Amino acid sequence: MFIGNATTLIRYGSFTLLTDPNFLHRGQRAYLGHGLSTKRLTNPALSIDELPELDAVVLSHLHGDHWDRIARRRLDRSLPIITTPHASRRLQGWHGFRRALGLRTWEHHELSKDGTTLRLTALPGLHAPGPARLLLPPVMGTMLELSKDGRVLHRLYITGDTLMHDALTEIARRYPQADLAVLHLGGAKLPGGLIVTMDASQGVDLLTLLKPRRAVPVHYDDYDVMTSSLSDFREEVERRGLGSCVTYLDRGERTPLS
Repeated sequence: MFIGNATTLIRYGSFTLLTDPNFLHRGQRAYLGHGLSTKRLTNPALSIDELPELDAVVLSHLHGDHWDRIARRRLDRSLPIITTPHASRRLQGWHGFRRALGLRTWEHHELSKDGTTLRLTALPGLHAPGPARLLLPPVMGTMLELSKDGRVLHRLYITGDTLMHDALTEIARRYPQADLAVLHLGGAKLPGGLIVTMDASQGVDLLTLLKPRRAVPVHYDDYDVMTSSLSDFREEVERRGLGSCVTYLDRGERTPLS
């Protein structure tokens, strides 16, 4: 279920996961650090009080449009939060989320429930090129693999706020075809015009590289720093003949994983 921005609710076998919790409303500002902020232009499809019971949170990085003050105040502090080492240290130390777990690139963590196993593997992400990386928190992608009796039933790739870069080719080598890719798009720009998330062209470049069976775009128009629209992405998808593999969801809509 697409809630808004990069926030999704995933029911994966017996597991219920929340990604990048952001429950600010239209007109409120998310703080990005170094004096930077961005205004929300949309409302989330759910309030935090309407969430079902969760097994874990998957957090790509510690930015105010992915982990906001509502999540900080209202989420259960005993929840496992699978994230970067940078974010886990701050969540444990500042906010009391004692089960925040930081994974380095290619490290994994497993959850088990009702005879199934969910493996979450941290994948490479690059939020900004060159020295600009110092202005932004480290980011990760995540591969979710649901398995039973040693057999993988489904693979779901969450890109995180990454740009296209060379390290993503290793994802293609290790995971030749994911069942579903959740793409963080939007072409978000820092002051001065530096793009720090994939725009439409980069999003389709990633589809071409990884060849997932299906993709769902998110994170494209919720904040005023985003400059590459969903219609830009849709046009580029159609131009390159990839329309059959993309599913578009409005906020509050659901799609089966398989």
